[in-house]
Amino acid sequence: MLYWSLVFLVLALVAALFGFGGLASAFASIAKVLFAIFLVLFLVSLVFGLVQGF
Repeated sequence: MLYWSLVFLVLALVAALFGFGGLASAFASIAKVLFAIFLVLFLVSLVFGLVQGF
């Protein structure tokens, strides 16, 4: 999931470099959503790992 966030971030940067504002905005928003999902899943797995460790 983090891989796809980085892919969309790079695509957004490339699209912004070439002047495609709307496309860059769409790619950036997708990257933000995927990163947020990744972060939530990471925190949930971290909490479950700590609970099971005790």
